[in-house]
Amino acid sequence: MKKVRYLAEAALVYILLIVMRALPLDTASAAGGAIARTIGPRLASSRKARRNLARSLPHLSEDEQNAAIIAMWDNLGRNFAEMPHLLQIITERITVVNPEIVDMLRSDGKGAVMMGAHLANWELAVPAIRRTLDLSSGGVYRAPNNPYVDTVLKRLRHADPDITLTPKSRGGARDMVRAIKDGRHFVILIDQKYNEGIAAPFFGRPAMTSDSFAELGRKFDCPVIPFRIERLDGAHFRFTLHPPMTITDNSAANIAQAHALIEQWITERPGQWLWLHRRWIDDKEKTND
Repeated sequence: MKKVRYLAEAALVYILLIVMRALPLDTASAAGGAIARTIGPRLASSRKARRNLARSLPHLSEDEQNAAIIAMWDNLGRNFAEMPHLLQIITERITVVNPEIVDMLRSDGKGAVMMGAHLANWELAVPAIRRTLDLSSGGVYRAPNNPYVDTVLKRLRHADPDITLTPKSRGGARDMVRAIKDGRHFVILIDQKYNEGIAAPFFGRPAMTSDSFAELGRKFDCPVIPFRIERLDGAHFRFTLHPPMTITDNSAANIAQAHALIEQWITERPGQWLWLHRRWIDDKEKTND
């Protein structure tokens, strides 16, 4: 029965992506957002998102929390609908902030760790670094539980032969090392729970986070560059590069430095983060949501 369900889900994803590909970018993005913000807030998973939001940003009023949850679903729907249009977005719709950092990365003869989070359309991160910034790039992604959906999405994620993408795994860790050695600029999104990581405060509560971004920077003496993607208006984006992080031998301090940046980004645009994560140590592993 699971295989039948997985095949049905993959067929639906495939059909929806064909429809979104046939639509102009702005129409597809708007349609995806409208569908998701209509259905998403009614799903049980929204209760988990609301609880995470309320505990992390308690200063927000109930109306502001409602607006952030709706915006989160709108952003998720747009992300899906924009997948067939990533090439157009990275060619026409991204404004780069601090381009002098790009010049530094292009001329230093090293690879780099590009540290970010699941903000706005995070699917843009690797292809934008390759095409918009003109840097060799790669990244790790978490494969969907449904292998047939993964096959469908791979065709979009692996469309550019100049980009190295690998599923999150032990093999993925080897690919990260190889990519850095080869001078690539490797994307690591650190805002998902990593049980083998280090407990560090995130919005005031301990969260397990991988310190691989700092370990790679220290081991290969390469810069660790925080980057932020923001959705500005519809399918228009801002890609902000920050100065290299100061990496020390203290892993907890490195993670705390990264968490502080990501907290700032989320606080400024709470509707553009994925509040659906089971991110914190004190989250119950079994929930009715």
